[in-house]
Amino acid sequence: MLKEKLQHFINKYEEINEMLISPEVTSDIKKMTELSKEQSSIEPIVTRAKEYIQVLEGIEESKVLLEDKELGELAKEELKELDSTKHNLEEEIKILMMPKDPNDDKNIYLELRAGTGGDEAAIFVSDLFRGYLRYAENNGWKVEIMNSSENEAGGYKELVLLVKGDHAYSKLKFEGGTHRVQRVPATESQGRVHTSAITVAVMPEVDDVEIEINPNDLKIDVMRASGNGGQSVNTTDSAVRITHLPSGLVVTNQDQKSQHKNREKAMKVLKARLYDLQMKEKMAQEGADRKAQVGTGDRSGRIRTYNYPQNRVSDHRINLTLYRLEYIMNDGLFDEIIDPLIADYQSKLMETSDV
Repeated sequence: MLKEKLQHFINKYEEINEMLISPEVTSDIKKMTELSKEQSSIEPIVTRAKEYIQVLEGIEESKVLLEDKELGELAKEELKELDSTKHNLEEEIKILMMPKDPNDDKNIYLELRAGTGGDEAAIFVSDLFRGYLRYAENNGWKVEIMNSSENEAGGYKELVLLVKGDHAYSKLKFEGGTHRVQRVPATESQGRVHTSAITVAVMPEVDDVEIEINPNDLKIDVMRASGNGGQSVNTTDSAVRITHLPSGLVVTNQDQKSQHKNREKAMKVLKARLYDLQMKEKMAQEGADRKAQVGTGDRSGRIRTYNYPQNRVSDHRINLTLYRLEYIMNDGLFDEIIDPLIADYQSKLMETSDV
């Protein structure tokens, strides 16, 4: 029964409260942090659980008053309202009790790569980057460029970003895949619409405990940083390329003037890519059900089209079409696409959940 399940969360929350004021915990910062995180994670369920139990008590009281000549009609109206509140709370609680993605609270690496379309694809990498940057600002997140590879048209062949902030992964994990753009390039004299594509990969930031790399599995090369003509380019051998021999993954970093910093950043990105690879392998083993869900981050799948002549953005996974492309890109209003994706993902989870 739902009430009993919820009482378990309330009891756990109160138990953690007691532990947090105990001398053994107050003197152990690590333990205190762990317990505080656990408490924060169940707090939304506990809040709704208390409301739900209160509503159930109200329903029982109203039922008793139904036979009362004077208060019967009033009790009937109250019962109607309480039943509606009960239903809404149950739906909310179902979502809160669903299995949580262990990566949801993590920072992420966002990797944008130009695909088909040459210069126009590289320019769209730059445009989407600016859109994501505004979205990050709207959420109070910080963005750090880990590595970039510019092209002569003023775009990027590749761009790797570190996005730091609350729930960065839980929101941006749905951005992984192929993003297609349809528009008239600035260099097009005939006014013809061109179609280009870029790929986006979303990878959670991982720590050393989650992924271990054997130094013997790495081939590390240092080289001179490259850049466009006229650009101030570092003339020392500071660029770093790391190859992970077992997987064949290659990470290059040249954004910093220090070889040590480039190596450190490249290692962080490599760990994230290896973790991402492991997650995909695990997902494949879990079968087609999981892969059918939104947010698997499959880069080969076309997930969205940005049509500039029609001011239209379409997400193909949930058949969502909005004629607000300009506002979404300029003001970073990606929640207009991401929120419906999250809702769809949650409804699919609820279909298979036993909550």
